[in-house]
Amino acid sequence: MTQWAFVFPGQGAQTVGMGKSLYENSAAARAVFEEASDVLGLDMKALCFEGPEETLRLTENTQPAILTVSIAAFRVFSENISLQPAYMAGHSLGEFSALVASGALAFGDAVHAVKQRGKFMQEAVPVGTGAMAAILGLPREKVVEICEQASEGEVVDPANFNSPGQVVVSGHAGAVERAGQLAREAGAKKVVPLAVSAPFHSTLMKPAGERLQTVLEKVTVRKMTVPVIANVTGTPYTSEEEITEMLVRQVSSPVLWEQSMATMRDLGVERVLELGPGKVLSGLFKRFDRSFKPVPLQTYEDILKFREALES
Repeated sequence: MTQWAFVFPGQGAQTVGMGKSLYENSAAARAVFEEASDVLGLDMKALCFEGPEETLRLTENTQPAILTVSIAAFRVFSENISLQPAYMAGHSLGEFSALVASGALAFGDAVHAVKQRGKFMQEAVPVGTGAMAAILGLPREKVVEICEQASEGEVVDPANFNSPGQVVVSGHAGAVERAGQLAREAGAKKVVPLAVSAPFHSTLMKPAGERLQTVLEKVTVRKMTVPVIANVTGTPYTSEEEITEMLVRQVSSPVLWEQSMATMRDLGVERVLELGPGKVLSGLFKRFDRSFKPVPLQTYEDILKFREALES
């Protein structure tokens, strides 16, 4: 029997209109949107379907919006298809989606926590002070070395080890700029500045992690029904007791996504489903190992099409 993994996207996957077909076609999806609206005191449907983009792009809106759409997709999938994954994982914010889908966190608790997480991450560093950039075409060891060289008393850290040859760096704007320059000189194929509002997953985010801890300590963590792979280690959680600590550490630690994909392969995962907006993770899996044949499921129609393919 094929072993599947379900994966959930992080920030950057948002688009105005996301989740609309799920909402229009499924009572289960509507219930997710309504719960998010009630918990946060905002109209999640309007935020996701109408934006405007600038509002949706604000970190404290983006994070709960992506979580909502991802869990709506998961609930629609679950009521239409009885396919149990062997593992779950999510990229950064997506780890919350994976933990909700695994049963460890209640959706209402998670959507409240990620709203706060987004706010704390935004407030940790004054706007314009930080930056992020993707460095393409250099080995990870080289990027780590470049960050050390470029810091010059400021912070620049590897933030995401996304796939072989794709590392995102994060920190003070000047240090990120210097790291980009050194990367070009070292033969990087491309350095792409990212349109983000804060230097996520750098040590500058530690104050945000500390504030998030006070929120997460009030949350009841339940038993996972499916093992979840943690961003901080790139390996499955060993117990529910680790969840709060790992989610706090994750805010200021690199996302070990390449390691997470390698772990899934080593654990026997053969196929991958990406639930939620965008296709970013599917692209990373394809680059890492084509045999995963990732399937992004964003809309109600995507899920029905996938069910037909399974049944044929």
